[in-house]
Amino acid sequence: MLQAGPALKVTVHLNQDTGSTQGFLYEDILRFLEKRGIDGATALRAHAGFGSHHRLHRGDSGDVNGRHLPMIIYFVDETEKVRGILPDLLTLVTDGLIEAHPTEILKNLTTAEKVLA
Repeated sequence: MLQAGPALKVTVHLNQDTGSTQGFLYEDILRFLEKRGIDGATALRAHAGFGSHHRLHRGDSGDVNGRHLPMIIYFVDETEKVRGILPDLLTLVTDGLIEAHPTEILKNLTTAEKVLA
């Protein structure tokens, strides 16, 4: 379990429909993070957004733009662990933006009931 102290937070920005050899890239990234022992990750789909092409994509547009929504994947872990997987993550992400920020874990608790469920 991630302990209190210095850590590194990584954010991956990509599109929901970005494909990969296994399916969708965001799914591959989540599987990769799990296999590499990252303590947790969250994928969020935005309602709307645009990237470097400056084309607005909205979930309620009803056309192809509604399927090309931004996705954000966050994960936080020990700095050394994150730095160890970054080269492979950078290779895995074929389209998108990856950023990292130093952070500090203040508290991380998991109850036994949630772990066993």
